[in-house]
Amino acid sequence: MQPSLILNILGFLYLFLSLTMIFPLTVSIIYKDGCVSAFLYSIVITVISGLILFYAFPSKKKELSHRDGFCIVTLGWATVALFGSLPFIFSGSINSFTNAYFETMSGFTTTGATICLSVEQLPQSILFWRSFIQWLGGMGIILFSIAILPFLGVGGMELYKAEVPGPTPDKIKPRIAETARILWKVYLLISLTEVILLLAGGMNLFDSLCHTFTTLATGGFSTRNNSIEYYNSPYLETVFIVFMLLAGINFSLHYRLLLGNLKGFWKNSELHFFLCVFLISSALIAINLRLNFFDSLVPSLRYASFQVASILTTTGYSSNNFGVWPAFPQCLLLLLMFIGGCTGSTGGGIKCFRIMLLLKQGYRELYRMIHPRAVIPVKLSGKSISTGIMEGVWGFFYLYLFLFATISLIMTLLGLDLITAISSVAACIGNIGPGLSAVGPAENYSHIPTLGKWLLSFSMLVGRLEIYTVIVLFVPEFWKK
Repeated sequence: MQPSLILNILGFLYLFLSLTMIFPLTVSIIYKDGCVSAFLYSIVITVISGLILFYAFPSKKKELSHRDGFCIVTLGWATVALFGSLPFIFSGSINSFTNAYFETMSGFTTTGATICLSVEQLPQSILFWRSFIQWLGGMGIILFSIAILPFLGVGGMELYKAEVPGPTPDKIKPRIAETARILWKVYLLISLTEVILLLAGGMNLFDSLCHTFTTLATGGFSTRNNSIEYYNSPYLETVFIVFMLLAGINFSLHYRLLLGNLKGFWKNSELHFFLCVFLISSALIAINLRLNFFDSLVPSLRYASFQVASILTTTGYSSNNFGVWPAFPQCLLLLLMFIGGCTGSTGGGIKCFRIMLLLKQGYRELYRMIHPRAVIPVKLSGKSISTGIMEGVWGFFYLYLFLFATISLIMTLLGLDLITAISSVAACIGNIGPGLSAVGPAENYSHIPTLGKWLLSFSMLVGRLEIYTVIVLFVPEFWKK
């Protein structure tokens, strides 16, 4: 463990965060919304904090150990949310530190759970900031740092492994800094494309930018109280469905597709599973809605496909209040919260890769009961999966369910009803946002007790960093030499 190096890099992260605040500051100046001083104060405090750590703890050694990587990423996300909450506090947009931290953690972790009673009353610069931090958190602020500062690329693989979603980080290029830059270029290109398409659908530039930030990050923050339902536009909903699905797919596949490797893109078995889950779930919910809720098939398909794409990719937008839908679609959407997107995507949840391996392992055990002597390797895309990866997947699954059950139990002790408690934890640990009942798409998290908000903030962090990165810090052996 190298405390000086850890603090030195955290100082750099704060300096980088202060630079990102220039964008909402510019928005505040343009719209004259009265938040200029709030962002200036936030920038000054963040810069001073960053400079103190950066220069007070110089470190000649730039090689990171895996323990250093875990500490930097976990502490980085937890404290960046602290500084990111300053604009909310100084502007008076959010009335307490707990609420401001909850909103900011929800932003950076791309969860989309909000305590704001009316987002349409927030100043434009604050709306821009809460959307922009989701966009930053989508690909990962640590990964962004590696991309723009090559000197952090030395030992950067430890940060990359702790930061990038998925059990097997995909290095596109030998150098980690080059990999990070490529992923961010793909991220930028897809973002720009969505902005153009939203503008073509009649959405203004400000809303187009904000919704693009939160779509590609699978974050779900909207500039409207009713989310995407406000626009009531089949065209816009179609654009959102396409880009939510794109954001839920491994970004290294997008890069290969841009290079013309169409065969490699479509042969990916995780992609097949992801799209099959989307299509089958959309069909089942559409049929149920047609029989029990809507009078025709068209709105049933329209709202079912949008909501499935939103929940499966853990974006959290809503185009219709699914909290009043029949029990079957609500239950299926709750289950989809646990699945999530593909590895290497901006989506949360357990991830399709792990779900596939768990299903294949379950089938293998059933087969071995019939043929006890059979040797059956677990394969994915024609390749055998190592025992180490399988053990990691099982460990992740157990920890995920344990945390979900434990925090849900505590939430019921705080006075929440069963559905609200379970769905709020599922929505936060899966980085989705809206749940069911009192935290449904037409509701918010403002009524959650203070302790509950801190537990849910922790759930967001654990879910975004995929359990191990955070929980390993609580293992006593981690701190031993």
